[in-house]
Amino acid sequence: MKKSHLMKGMAALCLSILFSSCNEKKKNEIQTAQKEQAMEETKEAPGTWAERLGWPAGKKVIMLHADDIGMCPEANTAAEKQLTEGVIQSAAVMIPCPNAEEFITWAKDNPAMDVGLHLTLTSEWKTYRWGTVTEPNEVPGLLDEDKMMWHSVMQVVQHASADEVEKEIRSQIEQSIAWGHRPDHIDTHMGTLFGDPSYVKAYIKVAQEYGIPANIIDLSKPQVLAAFRSKGYPLDDSVVKMVEGYSLPKLDFFTSAPKADTYEEKVGAFKELIRSLEPGLTEIIFHPSVLTENLKTITNSWQQRSWEAQMFSDPDLIQFFKDEGIIFTNWQEIMKRFE
Repeated sequence: MKKSHLMKGMAALCLSILFSSCNEKKKNEIQTAQKEQAMEETKEAPGTWAERLGWPAGKKVIMLHADDIGMCPEANTAAEKQLTEGVIQSAAVMIPCPNAEEFITWAKDNPAMDVGLHLTLTSEWKTYRWGTVTEPNEVPGLLDEDKMMWHSVMQVVQHASADEVEKEIRSQIEQSIAWGHRPDHIDTHMGTLFGDPSYVKAYIKVAQEYGIPANIIDLSKPQVLAAFRSKGYPLDDSVVKMVEGYSLPKLDFFTSAPKADTYEEKVGAFKELIRSLEPGLTEIIFHPSVLTENLKTITNSWQQRSWEAQMFSDPDLIQFFKDEGIIFTNWQEIMKRFE
């Protein structure tokens, strides 16, 4: 009996140890699986594009970007000076405009400068106008009764097909290449290429085909999507899906230099804009031009444009950027990091 009891006790002990061991093994397996799942979720969690491209977490990475270059001599002079001095990082040329070729020639001679195209489908000023690069009979929907581009985005959306839009933006890229400069990036004048989902599709298609990054904003963050929808952009679910599938780097945010009544107020408003930005990769656009009487005949925004040609060389603003720990970049660097 004693032997039998001893054997039963030993068997019970063995079973208990085995059961405990199995539980511990199971527990470890569960914990390992949970850790692996957490790591995968962390990997998949959408960080900022600045982080994805290798910049430190929590940093504001900014591109000061000059638009409307090539529109007139005043814009060209301002942008050349700002880029050469290194106080801005990027600029984009309006190929259909009168002074586009001379700036593209400058870009060709200065390949270290980040110069792209401000893809243009509107001609907004009253008397200073331009038409398409494409032969007019191939894109009639892009032209008004004067054979010039429409004044407004809404007019383009009402009259131009996505095929015509795609044909014209391809022509503008090809014209730049023919003049000797392959664009470092592409963006959209007056936001026209975001005016209709079919235009967005053409824009993304062309960017990916050429391998030229476009100013596509990451819409995966609800607050960013809501912000741009509130401005009137028709960013429906189809656009969100297109942007999600876009294969080149995206911006975390996109904004413009605020207007103001005085130069001092403008600099102050710009500082407030910088402070308000979330960490991530942000492009800030503006429209610099040196002040001349000719500029005053072209646009009633001449004062803002003149200040925007001055402010980024302002020692006070430069020191502010340093104090805020701002990191500056351009599309050339973004693509190097991406590739």
